[in-house]
Amino acid sequence: MVRRCLAYAAVVICSPLPLQPAHAEPRAVIELFTSQGCSSCPPADQLLGELTNDSSLVAVSVPVDYWDYLGWKDTLADPHNTARQKAYAHARGDGQVYTPQVVVNGALHALGSDKAAIEVAIAASRKKGAMSLLPTLTVGDGRLNITVPDLVDGHAGGEVWLVGVMKAATIAIARGENKGRTITYHNVARRWIKLGDWTGKANSWSIPVQTLKAANVDEAAILVQSGTTEKPKAILGATLAGIR
Repeated sequence: MVRRCLAYAAVVICSPLPLQPAHAEPRAVIELFTSQGCSSCPPADQLLGELTNDSSLVAVSVPVDYWDYLGWKDTLADPHNTARQKAYAHARGDGQVYTPQVVVNGALHALGSDKAAIEVAIAASRKKGAMSLLPTLTVGDGRLNITVPDLVDGHAGGEVWLVGVMKAATIAIARGENKGRTITYHNVARRWIKLGDWTGKANSWSIPVQTLKAANVDEAAILVQSGTTEKPKAILGATLAGIR
């Protein structure tokens, strides 16, 4: 069930050079499903921009395309993003697909403009066992080097994703519900690359940095997620770092 933007919120519930500082605990993942054609989304887009400055989070905008028929084709939207949002709703079993929607740690969702609800979801998802890994991302000799450690609690495996991210994109919207507005979108997901399946055992990957730079991105995120592409479940670990 696709719904227009909600008016209320409730949590439903050469040596490689390191690109990021170490974190005492795994970083929570905030995925904002947004659209340039959604009049309720700009406050959420602004909040996401603020959340990108929090080093305890991996905050990413994930533009969807299902409001394009309203008169403005989202210039950043990707059908993969729409499919991911719908897969989350199917996996949760609640059918809740709307904008602006935040999915926290792959497990819970909240209204994307409600910071308090997002914070509650982060705490609740950690209690459910999300975010127990610390993957690393380094760069050296023109390659991105990704390492995922063992998961000590014996959790079932899942998938490892590399996401090419554009740090900021400022869009002048000429038609539709946001006609005449210029909106900046932050940490926009521009390319998804599945690195491989993961069994819970330590593994590593190395790919050319140019693979992402060619997609006009300047950051990279690593998501270690239980479940499958068709039925995504809790994110077990994540990191985000610049590649330029």
